Amino acid sequence: MITAVLIDDDSNLRNGMKSLLSRYAPEIKILGEADSVKTGIKAMDTLKPQVVFLDIQLTDGTGFDILENLAQKNGKSSSHIVFITAHEEYAIKAFRFSALDFLLKPVDPEELEKVIEKIKSALEKNDNYAHIDLLLENIRKKVDNFKRIALSTSDGIHLLEVSDIIRCESEDNYTKFYIKNGKPILISKTLKEYEELLAEHGFERIHQSHLINLSCLKSYIKKDGGYVIMADNSKLPISQRKKERLHELLKMI
Repeated sequence: MITAVLIDDDSNLRNGMKSLLSRYAPEIKILGEADSVKTGIKAMDTLKPQVVFLDIQLTDGTGFDILENLAQKNGKSSSHIVFITAHEEYAIKAFRFSALDFLLKPVDPEELEKVIEKIKSALEKNDNYAHIDLLLENIRKKVDNFKRIALSTSDGIHLLEVSDIIRCESEDNYTKFYIKNGKPILISKTLKEYEELLAEHGFERIHQSHLINLSCLKSYIKKDGGYVIMADNSKLPISQRKKERLHELLKMI
């Protein structure tokens, strides 16, 4: 069994979540519930659950306040956190940059099942929860131009400076990150997800298989169908429909 605590200020939503978990994730055992920052801190401290389903907006503060308090007392959370939220674009972007799981209200059973599988994988890896620190760092700054990103792999969490990413390459439903002075990192997410996430950070999709950091582009060669040479000396093709946009972007650099 996987032990869990529910923290939400709406009892109807807590009851709904318990019903969903009972039906779609019977391996989750609810140890307790809380409806505020104060009671949430107490529940996590005393029950020490493996997983916490945490609402962002609470009557006396936010779910982030709970994590801040625990970080100050214990150094970091020892629970896997799954945020439950309404559609808050800023928070969701922060979750995605921090490789943290979240569920949108109303909770979709299919999405819940996906998150449960991620929880099992994270618990097997004995995750060190460093990405929660990254989330709190980004929330404190209250800016959405995040400088660091967390990448979750089969062997743990990797925290990277966004500026250190040279390029990303699609490998079926996986994405391989090529990093300055580091080994490639393979992530079980599609290139499209990272295209959306990194678009505001100077990254451009130049081909079905390639997303590049424009600041790491060394050369744009027009002959032989057109290609770029990156900082790692990789030679990447440019798709026909991307050539004009790339040409315009390079004029602006």
